[in-house]
Amino acid sequence: MVPINTPHKNKNSNLLEALGAGNSSVRLRAALAAGTDADPGLLETLVARCAVEPDFFVRDMLTWALTRLPAELTVPRLVVELRSGRAQARSQALHTLSKIGDGSVGSEITRSLLRDADDEVARSAWRAAVVLVPEVGKPALAEELAAQLGRGDRSVKLSLSRALVALGDGIEPVLRKALASADPVVRAHARATEQLLHDPEAAFDPAVDEAKRIAALGPERAAEVAGADR
Repeated sequence: MVPINTPHKNKNSNLLEALGAGNSSVRLRAALAAGTDADPGLLETLVARCAVEPDFFVRDMLTWALTRLPAELTVPRLVVELRSGRAQARSQALHTLSKIGDGSVGSEITRSLLRDADDEVARSAWRAAVVLVPEVGKPALAEELAAQLGRGDRSVKLSLSRALVALGDGIEPVLRKALASADPVVRAHARATEQLLHDPEAAFDPAVDEAKRIAALGPERAAEVAGADR
């Protein structure tokens, strides 16, 4: 006797094969099909694929597919991924949790994730944290984020500034503290963040360029160069 669920198994098997295909367009269509079907039986497959998928657009479609599944199944499984040894697994789980928007998991975005050595994981953690943090937790989150001012290249600095700005005017005390830092790169980044807070259209590059100049030349020589430019 042929089991009545054979067609279902075959369909999932075909999707699994397509999600691992060499052609990214095939993988994208497979992720779209998985989200359209919204079959909870695909949960493990989708989560596993998120950890290794190299294409940004396919990863985004995998996230969409996961958001289509019941949150009571998806959220606990994604929380497990936050402790994965694979950076992309952590990053993508954070991204997907931010899209689901279940505030009950805000406490799972730990200090270690917010300070993850991998910049992409940290950036995903910052973005997810500002979405999921309860109002009462915003001051502590602002302190934690501000402690990393000066970190990374332009894209990392901009991500951190945007995360801080998303917390609103309550970040002004931590920015004032950072503006008094002994580290000139931290001060420059805090200044750029303050500009974004008060003017979202403000140019971020000049402040980042200042931080780079200070890091390369040292504060005294950088000040001389800046003065010569005026």
